[in-house]
Amino acid sequence: MSGLAITALTLSHFRSHKAARLVFDGRPVAIVGPNGAGKTNILEAVSLLSPGRGLRRASADEIARKPESLGWKVSADLHGLGADHQVETWAEGGDTRSVRIDGKATTQSALGRIARVLWLVPAMDRLWIEAAEGRRRFLDRMTLSFTPDHAEAVLAYEKAMRDRNRLLKDQITDPHWYGALEGQMAVAGAQITANRRAALVALASAQADAETAFPRADLALIGEDADDLAAALVDNRRRDMAAGRSLIGPHRADMAAIYAAKATPAAQCSTGEQKALLISLILANARALSADLGAAPILLLDEVAAHLDTNRRAALYDEICALGAQALMTGTEAALFDSLGARAQNLHVSESNGISQVSA
Repeated sequence: MSGLAITALTLSHFRSHKAARLVFDGRPVAIVGPNGAGKTNILEAVSLLSPGRGLRRASADEIARKPESLGWKVSADLHGLGADHQVETWAEGGDTRSVRIDGKATTQSALGRIARVLWLVPAMDRLWIEAAEGRRRFLDRMTLSFTPDHAEAVLAYEKAMRDRNRLLKDQITDPHWYGALEGQMAVAGAQITANRRAALVALASAQADAETAFPRADLALIGEDADDLAAALVDNRRRDMAAGRSLIGPHRADMAAIYAAKATPAAQCSTGEQKALLISLILANARALSADLGAAPILLLDEVAAHLDTNRRAALYDEICALGAQALMTGTEAALFDSLGARAQNLHVSESNGISQVSA
């Protein structure tokens, strides 16, 4: 097994899964079952083997199986970067999420150093036409896959900004209260912007060199025009105080995308073209990581095949297999995965008395 892969996954009181153990062999995984059976819940569990709140951005309490609400746990045997690991993440009784790697308690950021997990879910289909926050989050997930320490820079920036925002809301005018916080925002903000720009360069290179059936997206970071953020924050204090929050900085940035072949902004493309651009970026992200790490990331693709024609579907599977990536993909019909043939491992998910059941 050459790529990053989950070899075993155990779920306990996780969403609709009261108890489940899944064994994988490194091939792409086609997870089939009716709507509501618990397919996406499996993908969400795997997404929690990376830093952050997972593909649904759910709180720890929301994940716990109802009505028990006793807490939940996800355990996985992971073929990671250079070594095999046993990973556990869980939450009990409304507590925050805990992480343990190889029996030792650690932080979520450590997960990003042993594996990389990328995902595409139907909620992202509106990415190009929704508010900038969604695109920023999408960009930061890609950036985090290249630079695991990106999360720490984001957390440091957001903490300093929250403290500054409290001063603004309280109408504090003494500059001494602001200096240290704005300095922290400037240092972390510069790192965030540098990380984002490096990720866009890596994605552009991965798209330029690829033979792919999916369209190239030309990406640009916009709204980052303050060369000296600390000075800009000083100059903007009065305006920020009137608003009660910080109005400039990397938390206001956006990502612009152009459908390169048509020179058309992504927001003006058809629904199918917008979806194809998203798939293209996920594949480019995976190619770039594979080139950098020597191993393809784990891909989570929820209902990705349903809106692709037969040729595009086959092309997607061919690219995944060429990468050597373990991709967990969901669909309501087994026929959606026919072109994968023996290249895929097949699982079926059903529901009985409110409990999800998984079978080979």
